[in-house]
This record gives sequence, structure tokens and C-alpha cells, in this order.
Amino acid sequence: MKRLAVLEAEVKAKANTDQARKEAALAKVREQRAKQAAERDSLRERQAELVTKKPAAKRDVVTHDEDEEDDDDGISSTLALAKKAHGVRQELTKKPKAGEKSWVTSGVASLLLGPLGWLYAGSFRETIPASAAWLAFGALASKIIPFFLLMPVLMVAMPLSGIAGVLYAMHYNRKGSRQRLFERKDKKQLPAGK
Repeated sequence: MKRLAVLEAEVKAKANTDQARKEAALAKVREQRAKQAAERDSLRERQAELVTKKPAAKRDVVTHDEDEEDDDDGISSTLALAKKAHGVRQELTKKPKAGEKSWVTSGVASLLLGPLGWLYAGSFRETIPASAAWLAFGALASKIIPFFLLMPVLMVAMPLSGIAGVLYAMHYNRKGSRQRLFERKDKKQLPAGK
């Protein structure tokens, strides 16, 4: 009985020390979490101050429209995108007039013939080299690569070519002449006197 009582006392003492150790560890973890939360909150407050801080002169001149634009940036960009989509839809649904190119014809020809279909409405400066390269690729590929290996490439290339054909027709109808689709933005211009 004495041994049992001693053993029971040891078990209780060990349980008490384990419990005290657990409580100390939990208190330490809670303290660390509270410290991290306080640091996060202070960081958020500093960031909010930096973002919302405006120069005093500008703060007085801000109009209601600018406030809405700042608050509803997602809505304004969505509305702008919807307006562009509506404009494209209207352009695609109207019938081509005399002298304009049909985007349907251009798209189907480009989808079936590849860059050869671009010759319908595209700039000759881009479409002739692309057509020649397409014919050379077709001749070379038909001799070397089996058709079933070319199919995945064609499944991607032909729809992209159809889209390019539609874009060529749309650009043609907007400007009234053949337009380049891939123009360089960094063109060097001659001075006005030359």
C-alpha cells in the first residue's frame, strides 16, 4: 500500500509538472500571437496612413467624381471593357458596305488557308512574306513530318490565323485601306525639314 501511495504521489506530481509546463507553453504561444497581431495591426495602420495620406491642397480640391473613380476602380474598368465589347459587337454585326471587306469571309479564308487567307484584307507587306513562309513550311513539313504529328500544331495555328484574318478585315474597314496588324511602335521619323 505504501508503494502504491508513493507511486500515486509520483504520478500526481508528474501530471502537475506536465500541466504546469503545458500552461507555460500555451501562455508563451498566446503572448507571441498577441505580439504578432499587434505588429500586424500597427503595420496595417501605417500602410493605411500612407495610402490615404493626400497633400492638403489636393485634398481640398478633390471632386465627387474623383472619389467615385478611386473607390470604384473595378467597376469603371469593367464598364470600359463592356463598352469596348459592345463597340466590337456592333462592328461585327453590321453588313459590309461597298468597298469594305467582310470579316466573315476573311476569318473563314484565314481559318481554312492559314496566312494565305490574310491576302484578302491584310497588308501585303505582312501577308505576302507570311504566305510564302506558310507554303514553304507546308511543303517541307509534308515531306518530313507525318500528318498526325502536325495536327496539334494546326489545331492551334489555324484558329489563330482565323482571328488574325478577322482583325485584318476590321482594321481595313476602320481605315478604308489595308493596314498592318503588327506595327512597330518605335519608328524613327525624319526631321520635318528633310
